[in-house]
Amino acid sequence: MISLTRISRFFRHAGRQIWFRAAVISATSVVIAALAGIVARAIPYEFTGDVGQSAVGKILEIIASSMLAVTTFSMTAMVSAYSSATQLATPRATQLMISDRTSQNALSTFLGSFIFAVVGIIGLQTHLYGGQGRVVLLLATIILIVLVVVTLLRWIAHLAAFGRMADVIDRVENAACAAMSAFARNPYDGARPAIAVPASAMAICSIDIGYVTHIDAEALALLAQKHDLAIHVEVLTGTLVHPNRPLLRIVGDASSDPVRKALANAFTVERHRRFDHDPRLGVIALGEIAGRACPRDERSRYRDRGRERAVPGTLAATGGCPAVDADRPPVYMARPSADELVRGGFVPIIREGAGEEEVVIRTRKVLDALGKALPHGAETTQSLSDELRRNVERNIKDDRALLRALEI
Repeated sequence: MISLTRISRFFRHAGRQIWFRAAVISATSVVIAALAGIVARAIPYEFTGDVGQSAVGKILEIIASSMLAVTTFSMTAMVSAYSSATQLATPRATQLMISDRTSQNALSTFLGSFIFAVVGIIGLQTHLYGGQGRVVLLLATIILIVLVVVTLLRWIAHLAAFGRMADVIDRVENAACAAMSAFARNPYDGARPAIAVPASAMAICSIDIGYVTHIDAEALALLAQKHDLAIHVEVLTGTLVHPNRPLLRIVGDASSDPVRKALANAFTVERHRRFDHDPRLGVIALGEIAGRACPRDERSRYRDRGRERAVPGTLAATGGCPAVDADRPPVYMARPSADELVRGGFVPIIREGAGEEEVVIRTRKVLDALGKALPHGAETTQSLSDELRRNVERNIKDDRALLRALEI
């Protein structure tokens, strides 16, 4: 069973890939260039004058040579941005850089323009177009030039910030906030909160090794209702699973292989974690960015202050979870605890930044604010504050700096 949620999720991720966009635009370009001669025959009006159609071949040659160079330059810039994000921030941010819509559109447009020009040149050299066809090809070329100019201007403006530290932090923060907000609105994804699992429940394990990136609660609900099952989900998004790790446990008759296979297929297992359904990943990535910026130099200290600001806004979204509807299907699902979410973001900072006065002051202020904003996480924030204090006392030897660091 493949639900509409899984289908839409597949195409959404496929549409984010550069090769998919490039293939669509390239195929469109080939069709337009190849069918220009056929379309020209259907035009009732006949162009008798010279509107520049004789120059279309030279224009296409210029487009072909320039777009190949621009495509190569764009690929170099994108790879450089990915490498910069990996080295300066965290490798987890690379997937957000790759899924950038502006860079994908730019590269796809440039590649499609190159293919359009090549196909047009081939058509001209093989006398595929008559006088009418050349006019249609010229009009299509003019439209293409306008599209390329607009895309190139947007791409140049985008490159000014693409891959810079502030840009990477913003991308990770936005992805983390989006996942955390969705989690806060619907922490159990339409299911019921986890309860004690009966001893007689049957375990269903993953057939793959990887991370759970999505749990299709809708498909599980349909299976539970159709086969009269009670389903207890054992994993969270972001959990590493393997053939000996149960994905879920079921109470009821699910002895048939198709039912068990359908239950296992409701879990998307991939090699790498994704941000969209995993609130913990965004918090962990922000913590890693801040933790990697803690070496003692002025440039790192500046980055620390910017990275510290990204963590509290993301963690603040963990509050305000709505009440669970008792009429929901018998699918029971756990949720990340406040302790996991808060610790995932602050442990790297506490470990690596305890010797930096500016980092300690900002971290203590944020932990104090979180403790007041999240009553259910006050114990965790207090524990982290105590741990930070102990680390600071070990790392900062100057008495005045120590007093400043430990005062809020």
